[in-house]
Amino acid sequence: MTFTEPDPMSRPTPEIVAATPSTAPPTWAVLQRRLFDDLDTAWRAFRDRYTDPRDGRLRFAGRIDDRDGADDFYEAFFNWPALYLLGGADDLLPAVKRHWEGVTAQLTELGLYKDEFERGYDWFHQGEALLMFYGICAADPADERFRRRALRFAEQYLPDSPAGNYDPETRIIRTPHNGSDGPRPGLGPQWDDGFAAHQPGMRPYGLPLEDVPGITRWDDLADPDLAVRMGHHMRDRLGRGDTAVNLAATALVTNAWLYDHDPRFAAWVLSYVDAWRERAAACGAMPDNVGPTGTVGEDHGGRWYGGHYGWSWPHGVHSVGAATLVGAISACLVSGGFDRLDLARRPLDQVWEQRRTGILSHQDTSRRHSWEPLLGEEAGNPINLLPTRVGVHGWFDPEPAQSAYWTWLWWFGMQPQDQARLDALRDAAGYDWSAVRAFRDKEEAGHEPPWLAYLSGVNPGYPEQAHRMALGQVRHRMALLAADSAGTEETDLHRWQRLNPVVTEVLTQLTTGAPQTLYNGGLHLARVRYDDLDRERPGLPPDVAALVDRLGAETTGLHLVNLSLTHTRRLRVRAGAFGEHLITTAQWESMAEEHVPDPRDYALPVPATRFDSVEVHANALHITLPPRCELHLRLGMRLNALRAAHQSATEQSRRTS
Repeated sequence: MTFTEPDPMSRPTPEIVAATPSTAPPTWAVLQRRLFDDLDTAWRAFRDRYTDPRDGRLRFAGRIDDRDGADDFYEAFFNWPALYLLGGADDLLPAVKRHWEGVTAQLTELGLYKDEFERGYDWFHQGEALLMFYGICAADPADERFRRRALRFAEQYLPDSPAGNYDPETRIIRTPHNGSDGPRPGLGPQWDDGFAAHQPGMRPYGLPLEDVPGITRWDDLADPDLAVRMGHHMRDRLGRGDTAVNLAATALVTNAWLYDHDPRFAAWVLSYVDAWRERAAACGAMPDNVGPTGTVGEDHGGRWYGGHYGWSWPHGVHSVGAATLVGAISACLVSGGFDRLDLARRPLDQVWEQRRTGILSHQDTSRRHSWEPLLGEEAGNPINLLPTRVGVHGWFDPEPAQSAYWTWLWWFGMQPQDQARLDALRDAAGYDWSAVRAFRDKEEAGHEPPWLAYLSGVNPGYPEQAHRMALGQVRHRMALLAADSAGTEETDLHRWQRLNPVVTEVLTQLTTGAPQTLYNGGLHLARVRYDDLDRERPGLPPDVAALVDRLGAETTGLHLVNLSLTHTRRLRVRAGAFGEHLITTAQWESMAEEHVPDPRDYALPVPATRFDSVEVHANALHITLPPRCELHLRLGMRLNALRAAHQSATEQSRRTS
């Protein structure tokens, strides 16, 4: 695809001045600005309680004796850059950078990082750890330190890198654990030397390999000799070759490409994604493993399933689906168009074909603890269940569909076939898609159904309900933080992410028109994003609330409100997180004639309005919101029509002035 290149000199950036008085501010707008205020208090409280004032690292005096754990340190801050991008406090971004620097030094001292990057671990977890880094790059592309890091990190996966992570002949990442140490064979001493039965956290996921001689059930691992046998099979079979979750590395390379559009980065992303597409086409299914010679099933009896963090163990479609979405979206960003979304469709279609109706509590499922709070009182009803994993005995581990994956597939390309997939998911769900349930897991996602119902016009109360829910989440975590008495040697590394009081899912949905970022390594995407023109920084200006109320393949609806009684606010609306969408037209409501308030009127005025419009053919437009005014916009768009790029607010100002 050839990207459209709008001529910035052909016409000035359109400027729209709101003229409709907001005589009674919408409740959602008032709640949204209160949420920003509470989040500003909340992140500071977490910082003061859990981080070292000297360099921003987490207060932790324990040891880590295996490869696991680095991601947990960064996950405590995973959505803080996103809050800044949305309009969080000015000093939040410097704080986030400081925490990244401090945590990176901390992990280097703990032996998990080298050259500021993971020494070698799976990309299910590396993707989680990198959300904070990607957010910093998107929030401040002008920071040369992070630009150099982004390029250096991505170089580790190119064909000619001394790290040797990638084999250009077979188009594989050579091992499931990879990073700054290059290919890192095995899964680490905690499992290579023996996979024993006394692991309560792993027991729900069952046997890592189902065809190890003499081991047919979990309790067999209580035998030390059999535990060692399993560990050696894991080392020699799961610990080498490529695995589907390595597709998340494409976001790392795409993030680097967004800076300078180095064609080497784009070529690697496309080649690696296409290699997996070709394997899937040959198999008739999305495979999860490729042996060292480039052959699917090489270490698994010819089977397309069984690889590390793949279809059989431990998470199935939860890991494979996320990785294929990250890979497909990365490839579409660097190339334009939507053809490569077929990579992400295949695993979702595979589990959809096995669907059945059942009651969750009656199922042998590994993630009931996540689903029961999400479904609330409807958890006991017959609902649509999809098997999430497949092994030598067939499909198993049924769960409700993880709606975020179908949502992302539809959202990114707005293709009719993916709308049909989403409609089928909703129609078969068996539970109320409009209900806003007060839950939050570490991914801070799961409220896609009521949001989608709102966008389709059947859940008009969602903006108010969702903001109230988010405010409740902040208060709950502040209470947990206040009650926490654990010391710095606490060994539960998940503690920080459970107590992180920053919540951004609702703000991301409602202000940018995007689902919450894919937790296992997705880039920070948006249908629209904002720059504060007066402060020359990203995010909504003070007092301004935003609501994306319509999403289509060629249109976006946006409602902006200035709650200030005295201050005019100016902002830039950009199409796409990285300027990748083209705004073709803008329509908005204006007063039909100038309205002069009369102090003798007892009723609030309802001025007559008319529609205005302007041709745009650019990525951005400027908005002026006088005090007490609001603006309803309908933007015509062409999605993914422009070449995506990291652009700072000040750079945009120079380009559009």
